[in-house]
Amino acid sequence: MEDFSPLSLTDICLDYLRVNLSTFCWERTDGSFCLKEAVVFPQELADRLLQKMSRNGVLNEKTVGIFRRNDLLRLKRACIRNAKLSAVAFRKAFCHHKLIDLDASGVNADITITDIVNALVTNKWNQQYLQCLVLNSLTLSLEDPYERCFSQLTGLRLLSVTNVLFYNDDLRDVTSLPKLESLDISNTSVTDITPLLTCKDRLKSLTMHHLKCLKMTTTQILEIVKELQLLQHLDISDDKQFTSDIALRLLELSGILPNLRSLDISGRKHITDKAVQAFVQHRPTMQFMGLLATDAGYSEFLSGEGSLKVSGEANEVQISEALRRYSERAFFVREALFHLFSLTHSMEKPQPELLKLVVTGMKNHSTNLPVQLAASACVFNLTKQDLAGGMPVRLLTEVTRLLLKAMEHFPNHQQLQKNCLLSLCSDRILQDVPFNRFEAAKLVMQWLCNHEDQNMQRMAVAIISILAAKLSTEQTAQLGTELFIVKKLLHIVEQKTALSLVDTTLKFTLSALWNLTDESPTTCKHFIENQGLELFMKVLESFPGEPSIQQKVLGLLNNIAEVKELHPQLMKKSFIEHIGVLLHNKEVEVSYFAAGIIAHLISRGLHIWTLDLDLRASLLEQLHSVILNWPTPDCEMVAYRSFSPFFPLLESSDTPGVQIWAVWAMQHVCSKNAPRYCSMLIEEGGMQQLYNIKNHPQISPDVLRIVTNIIESLEKYIMRHGKVSSCHKKPQTKHSVI
Repeated sequence: MEDFSPLSLTDICLDYLRVNLSTFCWERTDGSFCLKEAVVFPQELADRLLQKMSRNGVLNEKTVGIFRRNDLLRLKRACIRNAKLSAVAFRKAFCHHKLIDLDASGVNADITITDIVNALVTNKWNQQYLQCLVLNSLTLSLEDPYERCFSQLTGLRLLSVTNVLFYNDDLRDVTSLPKLESLDISNTSVTDITPLLTCKDRLKSLTMHHLKCLKMTTTQILEIVKELQLLQHLDISDDKQFTSDIALRLLELSGILPNLRSLDISGRKHITDKAVQAFVQHRPTMQFMGLLATDAGYSEFLSGEGSLKVSGEANEVQISEALRRYSERAFFVREALFHLFSLTHSMEKPQPELLKLVVTGMKNHSTNLPVQLAASACVFNLTKQDLAGGMPVRLLTEVTRLLLKAMEHFPNHQQLQKNCLLSLCSDRILQDVPFNRFEAAKLVMQWLCNHEDQNMQRMAVAIISILAAKLSTEQTAQLGTELFIVKKLLHIVEQKTALSLVDTTLKFTLSALWNLTDESPTTCKHFIENQGLELFMKVLESFPGEPSIQQKVLGLLNNIAEVKELHPQLMKKSFIEHIGVLLHNKEVEVSYFAAGIIAHLISRGLHIWTLDLDLRASLLEQLHSVILNWPTPDCEMVAYRSFSPFFPLLESSDTPGVQIWAVWAMQHVCSKNAPRYCSMLIEEGGMQQLYNIKNHPQISPDVLRIVTNIIESLEKYIMRHGKVSSCHKKPQTKHSVI
């Protein structure tokens, strides 16, 4: 499957050009882009670049200008779906190209079908040889009356005008085209299909999904259809809105449409397996039957697993076929997803192809609530627990983007939000998949601040705690500056503490606050101003036997202690004494963070220590002796973004207890994760600082021993790896989603 493979070099290059287009262009006087270098693109690459620009929403008045140079970018198959273009920009960019295929579905309302066609026919080549034209969801004309123009495209073989106010006279104009073989008039304003008889000797494919304005009787419609003897594909499906028996009557007409290979009657009433089977058996060339949202498709003959493909809801094969064929029909996508959800409750093996189909439906109908509800539920079924591990990262990136988009579009729909949070609450997604974590964190935080549902609250804080740990220092600080976020998280801690309840919500909330205050003085200030210190002391008093809670609380208080401006707020005897008790905790993870708080507060000197000096001296002595008695932890207790908070502590030569905490911490992380921390310490200038300490005449022997060990580790690292890398960004803490 292509999603498991790296992107091709061609795709990487085209994506880079698309993203950095302004770098490679200069601007004309009208503001449009023109490529600086006269590099000739092969036609296939020019087509692909245009398609990528269209799909990624960057095809507009300015960027489309690069295609004016058809000597450099020669187009043959042009896709400009959903582009933001004017009629003038379209004409200048595309009409001098020799096109055989143009898909302009969904372009903005500033350009109409008549604008497009009239521009195309200014090029005689396009007038004679353009074969395929897709104009779905456009405005036909802004003038009334307007001049019919399709008949000028004499080489046209395929035309699609789905979801267009396209009338009988327009149909009459189109059916006069001498080479027309395929026509899609789904959801148009046609009331009479009699003009189809004009092209009965050449029409091979006819799609008339949901012709809501049709005023003909079933008998009249079938009389026309019966004349279309060359038809190989016929689609008369509907969104279950009509009770017409046209499909059943068609199936029962012997001899009708002898060359038919594909018939779509999805959404129609009164269909039976018996009638469908008889129809197919009389036409040995049949390759497809559309039976979604009907009562048929449950017999073995119609399973869809053989040579006859079937879209339906009876099994996974039929549902997959439906999602493939109906990706742009919201009602059918929803129907298929609804049945897929029921089938995927107990998935045992990852199915990337199924997830890919769900993603396509989500992408095509991002503002359709029923589709997003069903799709987000299917995403959860297909990615929950270990299933996500078997999905390609690129596919999960797209899934995550679409889930966040759904949350953004429907902020007040609780079930949709729950579906999305359930899917996002995945180790695989949060840890391994690249996506915009900053925007995701903001979105989930906004949700958390507006809802009280306990189950969803647990998921939200779990997601936030992990996302916050993955952000850069600047992004974390930016999030933490939002006062409402800190207030909400503190409120959750307060609720859980009042109930004396230790649960995953409390743990993740503490982790989130810990990460948000990391190297963020503003967030730390919000914490203090909102009585966070008093609350966290209460947490420590309420859960004296919970090391995991104590570690997170003390970890955050370490962040507060690092902020010099908040030093006075921590100079409280009861607080210092409590931390002093925890310094002697038997759990090294708890003692470590208690020691860190004391080290930071003592390091600033006697002049700003406002409590009893004997207490300071006692704590300093305890600090030294406790650290020397710590056992070596089995694993990395904490992860740091930077060593910068430790460097001021290294200068405290008159307080060796402070120094020894800093160098012990450095040795710990460097020994547990050398590739990351040795290179970080060298890059940040820590090696020189360690040499300075080693050569200091008043260095403590205990500090000297640890410093020597660190320097030896760094020198070995340099010998093995040479020059260190230039960028190290890592979260402060590591957590797993429960």
